[in-house]
Amino acid sequence: MSNQPYEPPYEGYDPYQQAQQQQQQQQHQQPAQQPEWQQYTQQWEGQTWETQAQAPVSAADTAYLPPQGYQGHQGHQGYAEPQAYGVTSQPLPQETGGQAGVPAGAQGWDYPQQPQAQQPEVVAPTLPDEAPDSAGYGPPTITGNPRVTDAQRARAEGRSPIIEPGIQPAALTAVLGLLLSGTAAIGEYALVVPLVLLQAVTAAGWFRLNGMWPARQGIALAFLGAVTADVALLATGRENGPAAILGTLGVWVLLTLVLQLRSHADPDTRMYGLMATVASAALAIIAAGHLAAEPDAVTVGAAAVAVAVLARALPLPTAASVGVALLAAAGAGVAVGGMTDLGTQGAFLGLGAGVCALIGHRVASYDYPSRFVHFTAGVALPLAAAAPAVYLLGRALS
Repeated sequence: MSNQPYEPPYEGYDPYQQAQQQQQQQQHQQPAQQPEWQQYTQQWEGQTWETQAQAPVSAADTAYLPPQGYQGHQGHQGYAEPQAYGVTSQPLPQETGGQAGVPAGAQGWDYPQQPQAQQPEVVAPTLPDEAPDSAGYGPPTITGNPRVTDAQRARAEGRSPIIEPGIQPAALTAVLGLLLSGTAAIGEYALVVPLVLLQAVTAAGWFRLNGMWPARQGIALAFLGAVTADVALLATGRENGPAAILGTLGVWVLLTLVLQLRSHADPDTRMYGLMATVASAALAIIAAGHLAAEPDAVTVGAAAVAVAVLARALPLPTAASVGVALLAAAGAGVAVGGMTDLGTQGAFLGLGAGVCALIGHRVASYDYPSRFVHFTAGVALPLAAAAPAVYLLGRALS
């Protein structure tokens, strides 16, 4: 408080009298707007003045002001702005009493300097087998590089991408071929049972061989086409076999094309699916040629395929294995042909069926197929590929 005596603004000034006069004037001008209790209340309206003297503020006092913001849980001990988005705040210097340019109220405050946090360098670990110079391949990335297939890796390493099915699929092929050979001698309705099994395995194996799995709709469509061809053959007879097979194949190609056009996939995927579905349906429908061929031709041809595939699975060099397989097919044709009306001409039928069977065996061995491919396409393709040769040679030799 100041010790100076009170001095009125002018001589004869009475603040209490002036306040009463102003209150009477307001009550006279607006008597209806004020409540009843305010009419008996004394109100002070007049000039006011400061009762405490303040020291003038110089420019030096405002030259440095501490930053305003979050001070953390340390209270008044220090301030440091958090580092975010790469922006680092400068820590406040330590202040001592009497320092120039520092306000008097800030003296004695301690602003400790906080070291800037250094971000550690992230080093990705490198496995021994991921070295760039070990096998010609760099470490895996997350940038979306295409996957290297087993066949591409094998070619880059100088190895062959061909893996033959082996003895177990060859044994299954031989069993299925003997079933076809035996049921063909019984009758066409007995032949339908192993033939339908052959067509189902052919449809499933071809899709898996092309890397399309699961493809239930495509497999079902191809198998339905094969069953339709079998029904058409049973309804029209062997003499109309080519018309039934080719007509069913044409209808199924058109149906597959319409279904693929309705797909919402990208053009490349639709084209790939179209080709795989058409090829699978064609192989399954062509396998119905065993039902259209002469019974004796089916008996000789199926037995020749069974013997040829078993001989091809022997642990021999490729050239020797192929030669042995063809000789075995011709020998089986002569042996089984002697039991039928074909006689020694069964050698030509057995040799032709053996050549087609080796082609199907080679297709099932291409591009590092899986175990599922070996037990589906590796089993069915030799017999399915031999169907045209059995039909044509059986018609020519009978």
